[in-house]
Amino acid sequence: MSVIGSAAHAQAATDPRDAEIQELKAEVQALAAKLDQLEARANTPPVIQTPASAPQAATPAAVSIVAGKPSIASTDGRFTANLHGVMNFDAADYSQASTGPVTTDFRRGAASTDTSHARDLSSGTDFRRARLGVDGQAFGDWDYNILYEFGGAGEEDAGHIYDLWLQYSGLKPFHARIGAFTPSYGLDDQGSTNGMLFLERSAASDIARGLAGGDSREAAEVWANGAWWYVNAAVTGRSVGVVNSQATGVSQPYDSQLGYIGRLGVLPVRTEKALVEIGVHGSYVDRPADTGGPDTAANASRYSITLQERPELRVDGTRLISTGGINARHADTVGFEAAGQYGGFFLQSEYETIKIERMNPAAGVSDPSFHGYYIDAAYSITGERRRFNNATWAFDGPAVNHPFSVQDGTWGAFEVAARYSDIDLNYHAGAAGAAATADAVRGGDQAIWSGGLNWYPNSFVRFMLDYQDVTIHRLSPSATTFSTPVGAEIGQHYHVVALRSQFAF
Repeated sequence: MSVIGSAAHAQAATDPRDAEIQELKAEVQALAAKLDQLEARANTPPVIQTPASAPQAATPAAVSIVAGKPSIASTDGRFTANLHGVMNFDAADYSQASTGPVTTDFRRGAASTDTSHARDLSSGTDFRRARLGVDGQAFGDWDYNILYEFGGAGEEDAGHIYDLWLQYSGLKPFHARIGAFTPSYGLDDQGSTNGMLFLERSAASDIARGLAGGDSREAAEVWANGAWWYVNAAVTGRSVGVVNSQATGVSQPYDSQLGYIGRLGVLPVRTEKALVEIGVHGSYVDRPADTGGPDTAANASRYSITLQERPELRVDGTRLISTGGINARHADTVGFEAAGQYGGFFLQSEYETIKIERMNPAAGVSDPSFHGYYIDAAYSITGERRRFNNATWAFDGPAVNHPFSVQDGTWGAFEVAARYSDIDLNYHAGAAGAAATADAVRGGDQAIWSGGLNWYPNSFVRFMLDYQDVTIHRLSPSATTFSTPVGAEIGQHYHVVALRSQFAF
């Protein structure tokens, strides 16, 4: 080898750029290793820590869709969290007689302040329900539910607690629940709003269940069920406070209401094609809420109970029947329930009685009682059956056997429904044109014929078209307060068509 070649070779072997290249290669390899670690971490399921698990033994979780709900669950199934949401968007068109002057048009609402609204019910739209929440199981034996509501009647309310409860289910078949929820009162009360036949419950069942129970009631309940039977008992207090669309909140009582609820149901017939349910339920208000306090005047109402209701639709939130406040010592309800299903045919009915024991009534003033009922009938055009829920002991909507699909030529599930409901809040109402007696309650009698068509494109979406024929008979409780002649008829007759668009998961 020449001297020149040897020198060139030595210069190439000691070129400093080689070291720089090696450093760059090492950095690239290190970055590649970090990228591999990040990809591995992204593909690893999340972990949920439990009190029984040390950080070194964290339990991986699985994400899935369970019964249409996004769900996170530990691999052992002892902890689950299911997201759920509901939208009920209603639109309605009211057909009433033309509005006349208040001096000659005597249609009135539940209170004298409803005079204008009662004569001109609001056609339009309303988010009846707008709910978001999570439910599930915690460590096997504990169930929980957290649900917030943003919908309302007539106008949407501020967001508030709708359900917030904890339940222990480790002593089968018994379950113990505490928090804010809807205590089990009857079929209409416990039927899921995601699958009920009409836009609203019947007026009779809504008034009766709301006396000691109803939505968002703070309570403690024990219930148990089997394949053929159901029983529950609950102690109830106040309903969760709500700030409404007028920014008006519920005033704190001096003492909260104390009530009790019980229900018993059985299934004398349960076959593949047929099901029959019968039951009895009731409630007792041992202590009405003290809304007046110790400074209440002797002749004023301190423990007031008011029975009132809207006409089975909430696009307009005006109430048209009401007993007004009755100063009460106790109150109670008794109801009977029955339902039957054979193939695609469905029938359900409940009858309610309500009694109020007055607080220190004057001589000759008796305790009022009221009653109401409804009858629902439905037929599934596409053959699906409504599902009976053993946990709530009530009926939910039908399963959708063939979801709507343009490609497959399937249309989902269709059902038609009809209902007649009547609630009578009159007691010793007297004759038209006469003044009310001392113990009279002129709350009104409300009768509604309803027809409906329900379409379930799939288990997530539903559309409901309802028609109502509403008749209200009510005598003016006070000519002065309601600006009418003595004993004038302040009821009315009108029609309404309503449409609901719904998604629920």
